[in-house]
Amino acid sequence: MEALRASYAVPSLNYNNIIPRALNKCNSFFKPKFMNFQSINYHKNKSKSFKVFTISSSSSSPPPPTLDQPAELETKTPDNEKFDWFSAWCPVIPVCDLDKRVPHGKKVLGLDIVAWWDENESSWKVFDDACPHRLAPLSEGRIDKLGRLQCAYHGWCFNGSGSCNLIPQAPPNGPPVNTSKKACVAIYPSTVQHDILWFWPNTDPKYKDIIEKKKPPYLPELDDPSSAKLIGSKDFPYGYEVLIENLADPSHLPYAPT
Repeated sequence: MEALRASYAVPSLNYNNIIPRALNKCNSFFKPKFMNFQSINYHKNKSKSFKVFTISSSSSSPPPPTLDQPAELETKTPDNEKFDWFSAWCPVIPVCDLDKRVPHGKKVLGLDIVAWWDENESSWKVFDDACPHRLAPLSEGRIDKLGRLQCAYHGWCFNGSGSCNLIPQAPPNGPPVNTSKKACVAIYPSTVQHDILWFWPNTDPKYKDIIEKKKPPYLPELDDPSSAKLIGSKDFPYGYEVLIENLADPSHLPYAPT
């Protein structure tokens, strides 16, 4: 009888081995209240398909860690090496969901960022979502007639490199206060690949040309002209931890609706 019980024993699921320990220890990485769930449906000759997912949060939450002291978000790789989430390309949103006429505020990895189209350089830019003047969200601003990102609070304008081009309140014959480094916006390296906007979540100037050394993950099937893909995004009112726990719990599949 004991042998029979042993043969049918099912080991318990240890979530500590599934969810990275760094997430459990990280006290400064706040749980997002609203999750942005993006997917790409890829079809090869209309027979097989797979999906690529990206997750971000667009809701308000407690203040993220400062740029000088980012949250400690690390996981172990198969080689037992630490993976730094802030030293890797991270997807923001499919470009099909972006409007070039307005700035877009997002929260990714606990960082408040703003994505906007720089028509002067014909490229998407990702800035820290805070005006250096009074920390007003630049995502609530506008794109002015000269293609600059303008703060909605005092009208400060910034170009694609983060430099301040205009301070309306500054005397026209006074010192060029807009050229001060303190008037610049923190800018994140960004690029578009597979029709998705990516950013490098570190504003340190040494990562300015990181795209020349390291590129986002590349899936050649998504650029195959003989294939078709459908890309989009959807918001779910819960954080990524809930999704991870759900995917790590297959025992609910026979009972929960799909």
